[in-house]
Amino acid sequence: MAGPTLKRHIRKIGVITGTRAEFGLMYWLIKEIQEDPELELQLIVTGMHLSPEFGLTYREIENAAIPIAAKIEVVLSSDTAVGISKSMGLGMISFSEAFERLNPDIVVVLGDRFEIFSAAAAAMISQIPIAHIHGGEATEGLIDEPIRHSISKMAHLHFTATETYRKRVIQLGESPERVFNTGTPGLDNITKLQLLNRQELEQSLNFKLGSPTFLVTFHPVTLEADTASSQFEELLAAIDHFPAAKVIFTKPNADTFGRSIITLIDNYVKQNPEKAVEFISLGQLRYLSALSHVDIVIGNSSSGLTEAPTFKVPTINIGDRQRGRIKAASVIDANPKQLEIVEAINKALSESFQQILPSVMNPYGEGGASWKIKNIIKSFNLEDILKKSFHDLN
Repeated sequence: MAGPTLKRHIRKIGVITGTRAEFGLMYWLIKEIQEDPELELQLIVTGMHLSPEFGLTYREIENAAIPIAAKIEVVLSSDTAVGISKSMGLGMISFSEAFERLNPDIVVVLGDRFEIFSAAAAAMISQIPIAHIHGGEATEGLIDEPIRHSISKMAHLHFTATETYRKRVIQLGESPERVFNTGTPGLDNITKLQLLNRQELEQSLNFKLGSPTFLVTFHPVTLEADTASSQFEELLAAIDHFPAAKVIFTKPNADTFGRSIITLIDNYVKQNPEKAVEFISLGQLRYLSALSHVDIVIGNSSSGLTEAPTFKVPTINIGDRQRGRIKAASVIDANPKQLEIVEAINKALSESFQQILPSVMNPYGEGGASWKIKNIIKSFNLEDILKKSFHDLN
C-alpha cells in the first residue's frame, strides 16, 4: 500500500513594482514566475501605478492578466522632500502589513526608488529574504545612489546588469556566492515582443514621425537644488534649433521637482502641436517600438543607456543623473546647456557617428536575464539566508 503523497512546498515570490518603467523591466520575470507551477506570484503594486496623475498604470497590469496581490498607496500629492519622506514612512507601514498577510518566502525588488527602499526595509524587519535587481550601479547626481546601495545591504540575493556592477556589490561586503551577473531583464522585452512597424506606431501614437524624430525623457537630478526647470528649458531651446524635427515626450516619474518638467512639456506641446506629442506612459510595446524608429534618444533616462544601444540608436545623455553608469559607444554626454545639446545632436546625426552605430555592443547583455533570475530565486536554498557575513576583499 502506497504511503501518503507529500505535498511539495510552493515557494511564494513577492514582487514589488512602483513605476511603469520598472514593471516593464520585470515583465518577463513576472511572467516566468507566474507560469512556473512550483512558484506562486504575489505581485505588490505601489507608487505611481496607483496615481491618477501618472495614468493609473496598475490597469495595464490587470489587462495583462497578471493578478495583483496587494496595492500599497504611497504617492502623496507632493514632490517635495517632506512629501516624499512622508510617502516613505507610509510605505513602510503598509508594506509591513501586506507582508504579514501574504507571508512571502522571498521579496524581489528592482532599482533605487524611494518606495522600493520602504518595501525592502519592511521586508528586512519582517525577516523576509530580499532579492535585489540592478544593484551596484552608480548614479552620482541622484538620491537614488545611496538608496540603491542601502537596498543592496538589506538584500540577500543580487542580480546585476554587468560584471563591473557585480564586483561593486561584492565591494559593499556581499558574499560573491550570492551575487549574479545576469544582465538587465529589460532587454528580454526586445527579443520577446513583436514590435510595431513605423506605420503601426504612427497610428498608435496618432502622430506622424519625421526626419529626424527625437524621443525625449528627462527627469530631475534630485541631488541638485531645483535645477529641473532651468535644465529642461535649455533642452527645449536646443530642440528648437531643429525646426524639421518631430518630438515624442514621455513624462518624468514622481521625483522631487518632477511636476515642473511636466508643466513645461504640457506648454511646449500645446504651442507646437504639429511638432511634438506627449505621453504619461507609452508602455513597453510602444516605447520599444519608438526606439526602433526614432533617430535620437535625448534626456537622462536609464533606458538611453540600457536599451537604446541594442537598437543601434544614438543617445544624448544630459547632465549628471546617469553619471557613473557604464555607457555604450552610442551614448554622447552633454551638459544641460542649449549649445552643448545642439552640438551633441549634430554629432549624433553626423555621417561619421552614424557609421559606428552598426558595430555598437550593449554592455548590459543580450537578453535571457529573466529566465536566469527566476531559476536562481526558485532553487537557491533560503535556509539561514538571513544570516549575512561581511565579505572582506583580500
